Amino acid sequence: MTGTDTPQLPTAEHEARFWALVESAWARLDPQVNAARRALAVREPGSEVDVMLLDGALDGLLENLAADSESLSGAELTDLDRVLERKLYDIDRADIQEVTDGSDDGFLYARGFIVALGRDFYEAVARDPEMAVMDAECESMCYFFAHLHRKRFGDFPETNSGISRESCMNPTGWPS
Repeated sequence: MTGTDTPQLPTAEHEARFWALVESAWARLDPQVNAARRALAVREPGSEVDVMLLDGALDGLLENLAADSESLSGAELTDLDRVLERKLYDIDRADIQEVTDGSDDGFLYARGFIVALGRDFYEAVARDPEMAVMDAECESMCYFFAHLHRKRFGDFPETNSGISRESCMNPTGWPS
């Protein structure tokens, strides 16, 4: 992207599709896991949680998500990667990092966990960082659609978003 290009933002349609894919992938997992996931989004902020059950379910989530994405075109995978990139960027904030802790990479993986748990948990954390949990990570989610694109088409997608999903890159989230 050059300095004269306008950053490309995800559309509401692409965002809706992204969250629908995530929910569909979760729906095929154990009902107990889904109940724990939903409870995490509505619990008392800052309360202690045991994410072991959810950590164990993340591989199944990602397998389901990959299966649901098999027939998507390169453009569709790019659109989904743009949404993922934006979601990770928007919660790249010091107040969330204080709760999740971790290094730059660790915080990226913590944000991957937040996104992987679905829209309700994501929005709960975005509203109130105390809803985030410490030591919960999902590294594979952070570049999930980019890796699918590379696997199927031989290269990483160009989102042309003008942002980075890496930690500490959102200036709004990291005031000096």
